[in-house]
Amino acid sequence: MPRPLEPQHSPAFFVRGPSPFARLIFFAAVSLTLMATDSRLHYLVEVRQGFSALMHPLQVLANAPSDLMHDANEYLTTHSSLLKQNGRLTEQALLQSAELQRFRALEQENEHLRNLLGAARNSPQNARLGEILHIGRDPFTHRVVINLGSRHEVVAGQAVIDGDGVIGQVTRVYPFTSEVTLITDRELSVPIQVERNSLRAIAFGHGRDTMLDLPYLPANVDIRRGDRLVTSGIDGVYPMGLAVAEVVTVERNPNSPFAHIVCKPLAGIENHKQVLLLDMPKPEPVVVQKKNTAPAATPPAKKAPAVKNPTVPE
Repeated sequence: MPRPLEPQHSPAFFVRGPSPFARLIFFAAVSLTLMATDSRLHYLVEVRQGFSALMHPLQVLANAPSDLMHDANEYLTTHSSLLKQNGRLTEQALLQSAELQRFRALEQENEHLRNLLGAARNSPQNARLGEILHIGRDPFTHRVVINLGSRHEVVAGQAVIDGDGVIGQVTRVYPFTSEVTLITDRELSVPIQVERNSLRAIAFGHGRDTMLDLPYLPANVDIRRGDRLVTSGIDGVYPMGLAVAEVVTVERNPNSPFAHIVCKPLAGIENHKQVLLLDMPKPEPVVVQKKNTAPAATPPAKKAPAVKNPTVPE
């Protein structure tokens, strides 16, 4: 037979437990009591340190995935940032290198223009600034083309100089350009004189290199290595005193009556882009003394002595 149902009774207090609110109040009071006691007695310091040491491996293990993800993200971000920064710095370095090269070129050009300005001031003839456009196509001639022509009142025969000395002479003139033959060309000659002793000679270009010759000078000529050659001014093209070259070699052969003298131009024959064109010297006016064409005053005529009439015989 089935057993009769017994009446159900409510569970005891400890079986059911306190309510959540009662638990909250209890543990809050215990926490406050422990915190107050620890703040005054400090008896839980070692306990906390021990628990912290025991929990540290668990903390490291728990934080390992996030730390790994953070490190990987930081590595990738840093690598990408470094690559971009490296590329930007490389580009900036190249641009600055190009700017530095242009700055150096402009600095040299500025210094050259200053020298040209000084040469123009020191020259007794009027000068104008020209620019070299290109060199001649013939490899056996030393010629350049400048940007001034007959429209700029350039005429053949004008001297061309830079801040250091003579470069050449205008040999052909076109409407907008002109051809300048350099002093190193074999077809151009420059009357010079030695600055040390005023010895006059004529310098010819080699044509095959950037040197000059002083031919047909006797072996005992008074020229030394290091002598400075300047224009003599006797040709009427180059003003007197412009630097031309410096003697680098003086060879005397007993079997030859002439000395072999090689000179190096002082001007920037193949270095600069700007040049100065000197105007042709104007001939000095010749003062002609006029002769006095007025007739000279004639001295008064002397009276002829009176002649007595001859006596006529009666």
